[in-house]
Amino acid sequence: MKESLKVIILGTSGGIPTVERNLSAIAIKISREIILFDCAEGTQRQMQKAKLSVGKINKIFITHLHGDHIMGIPGILQTLSLQNRETPLHIFGPEGTAAFIKAIKTTVEFTLTFDVYIKEIAEGIIFEAADYFIGCIKTEHTNNSFAFAFIEKDRPGKFHPEKARTLQIPIGPLWKKLQYWEAITLPDGRTIEPSEVVDPPRPGRKIVYSGDTAPCDSVIQISKGATLLIHESTYSDDLEEKALETNHSTATQAAKVAKEAGVEKLVLTHISSRYLNSNELQEQAQKIFQNTKVAEDLTEIILN
Repeated sequence: MKESLKVIILGTSGGIPTVERNLSAIAIKISREIILFDCAEGTQRQMQKAKLSVGKINKIFITHLHGDHIMGIPGILQTLSLQNRETPLHIFGPEGTAAFIKAIKTTVEFTLTFDVYIKEIAEGIIFEAADYFIGCIKTEHTNNSFAFAFIEKDRPGKFHPEKARTLQIPIGPLWKKLQYWEAITLPDGRTIEPSEVVDPPRPGRKIVYSGDTAPCDSVIQISKGATLLIHESTYSDDLEEKALETNHSTATQAAKVAKEAGVEKLVLTHISSRYLNSNELQEQAQKIFQNTKVAEDLTEIILN
């Protein structure tokens, strides 16, 4: 995996889009792969603006089946088919996801050129790759709403080429073995331990996306020690009662979740269309958790 992870907040509005804000979608760009979390209407156009290729989407994770989180999927399926995609697409979501995709396939008149594999999820680890895994936990919004955690596996420590040259280790495969914490034996019989040229492995980065939810213990637990928490903040503090009625969060409530979970950075999204200026939400959250930013559409976050 490359040294940096890029997170792009493609849409930041809650419920209905505005001139300034599209609806919910988040992309994580890893090497040549793009992972989507939620996929509202207009997502593929937002991706074009962000210079992200729809063709590089391999997996889509859906937090819940409200329209402002899923209605971009039909368009993406059609676009990929028009591009003659052959690589399968994997979609993970709550119970009902398979029926939703089946309805698209049987009612919208286009021919899929690739397989769509659907996994209806329960709490726990739902996907594992060589470099990362993805887990989920239930939230308090609908009967079947989830938060997701992208958790990178430990990364190799920093390699020091000047030390390798001093030890007369030839550039090439032996450097790579050392970087992945494997001892080597040189032609002259010397054994080189990784610790001689490589720093200890570094903990992987962790990104949590709450989806729509009232503040809840489950999101705190899955967010423990996260590098980045992306949490909904539909309302300002003066509408706490409405947030309670609709199972959403205020800015201050989201900040309290971030503080209790001990995350490094909080990004607020899913902003109600009533707010033409998000400064109020950011100021409220920062009183509790200073390292907070309200996302705007196409906000990019680089995690090194």
